Amino acid sequence: MISGSAYLLSNGQLLPAADFMLPLPNRGLYFNDGFFETMVWDESGLRYLPQHLARLQRAAAVLSLELPPEVATATALSQTLGQLAAVNELPVARLRLQLWREGGGLYSPTTAGCAWVATSQPFSPLETPITRADFAQAVHTNFSVYSFCKGPNALTYVLAAQEREQRQLKEILLTSAEGYVAEAVSSAVAWIWEGAIYAPALGTGCVAGVRLAHLHQVSQTLGLPWHEGLYFPQQLLAAEAVFTANIAGIRPVEEVAGVRFTSEQHPVLQQLRAAEALG
Repeated sequence: MISGSAYLLSNGQLLPAADFMLPLPNRGLYFNDGFFETMVWDESGLRYLPQHLARLQRAAAVLSLELPPEVATATALSQTLGQLAAVNELPVARLRLQLWREGGGLYSPTTAGCAWVATSQPFSPLETPITRADFAQAVHTNFSVYSFCKGPNALTYVLAAQEREQRQLKEILLTSAEGYVAEAVSSAVAWIWEGAIYAPALGTGCVAGVRLAHLHQVSQTLGLPWHEGLYFPQQLLAAEAVFTANIAGIRPVEEVAGVRFTSEQHPVLQQLRAAEALG
């Protein structure tokens, strides 16, 4: 079973998760020729739907893939994944949509068509403060035309997570090959300094975080300055507050590389979180 729940969707067909079989050849397995998206479903529908759909459509365009009609639009994506959450009786669900190119062949693809599978599991929020973080030493992000999406660079995050465990850290922050702050293992990173929010640009090779994109919109409604750019670790370490963000939650960071922060109490972060909670 590859799902945390009883049923999954395979190319639009509802199947018992225990019965699912991955047919071969499979270009996703052979060549990592595809990508994935993780989302949260609740009583209001898919959270951060515009941001997820934008990343989904951009990834398909960059990889020259045709999105299946069941997930190609906001309405279709919501209906498809809502069905999966309902049949698994999950009022709040963490959903994973995995897409890969159909067909066989070697490196040269023979089609732009996509196969896909959607799985679900109960959603568990994670918003507790990160007590100890540091910068990765063994692995770095690298910018490419596809580095913004989830999947093609997955091994980078596997190695970073291994380093996090080996160094007994609660989180590890990746830098780009050029030395710029990029992201955490499975979340975006941002920081606050003199009333403004700073976040790494996609040029660092980081994933385009949907929660961070949503927070950017929230900051605009609040009139809070937001800057995206290429920043060195020293600039993050000089911040007043640091936080990570993904679909599971916003997590204040208490320490990075031995530097202490009072992130959870910072008024700008509190303002952001309160405004987002109001919708």
